Amino acid sequence: MARSSDSYRSPYAAAYAGRRVAITGGAGFIGSHLTSELLDLGAQVSVIDDLSAGDGQHLWYLIDTYPDRLRFHFASILEPRALKEALQDCQVVFHLAAMNSVQRSVEEPERCFAVNATGTVRVANAARDTGATRLVYAGSSSVYGDDPALPKSESMLPRPLSPYAASKYAGETVVRSWWHSYGLSGVCLRFFNVFGPRQPADGAYASVVPAFIRRLSVGQRPSIYGDGSQSRDFTPVANVVHAVLLAGAADPATVSGQSINIGCAERTTILQLASTLARLVGRQDLKPQFQEPRAAEVPHSVASIDLARRLLGYEPIKPVEDGLAETVAWMSRAAAAV
Repeated sequence: MARSSDSYRSPYAAAYAGRRVAITGGAGFIGSHLTSELLDLGAQVSVIDDLSAGDGQHLWYLIDTYPDRLRFHFASILEPRALKEALQDCQVVFHLAAMNSVQRSVEEPERCFAVNATGTVRVANAARDTGATRLVYAGSSSVYGDDPALPKSESMLPRPLSPYAASKYAGETVVRSWWHSYGLSGVCLRFFNVFGPRQPADGAYASVVPAFIRRLSVGQRPSIYGDGSQSRDFTPVANVVHAVLLAGAADPATVSGQSINIGCAERTTILQLASTLARLVGRQDLKPQFQEPRAAEVPHSVASIDLARRLLGYEPIKPVEDGLAETVAWMSRAAAAV
């Protein structure tokens, strides 16, 4: 059950106070939330981001608020010198930088592997060379592919179906092998359908939650590919940040390169999502319009979070509908500010 108070911070609140940490992709959707939370916990934060997917506006107010505790490095993780500078003296490295679009990975597979696979090698090397003691890797539930078994368990064999999924799985193997070869304590977190404030709502690669909200907010019907019966484990970004912080502070004896699911362990159909968002936006009159199903789309996905509970003490801290309401409110404010 999700918890409503700040008591969820107790396992790691003291672990980050005064600690030097680095975040790759720290200006991105998830990364900027993590940056903000770590600063709130008293950490010294170094962010490296080339802003190809992130937004510097997510960080500028934080730089103004915490000028002595936030360093921003405008560079790619593929630049070894800049990467080493960004990670220097950092004890924990949170690796979130990635090409995050399945469709874009199909269009640019070599670029996808350069960023997601080679980039992870360079981050792991820099973490080792600069003396970091923990590497937390942002993985993806896409590695499960079309295996129909539910819930998705870490014991299932990976079946990546896109260059994106294959590259994210390759990153997991880097984290595991750097633990076994060099003793760099690492953990891979497989995120399930993350959504929340700051998630991009425009462009060809927009995720379903902000895309639906945007259409409903301007009086357009949301588009559903297929009949809407497909289901996902939609996960508010607050839950993911909580899991990442737990992983960064976990006892070294429990963290040895494992892959761990992070979700809510709840299935929501696309039809249910559209209905809930229409209610939250106040446009229940706008019924979905249906289009041809996408090729090779996985029909259902939901996480088993038993391993996350056992190894990290993870429980979701924000229910799905609360996260949806928060996202609707944020997008409404953002639209009004334009």
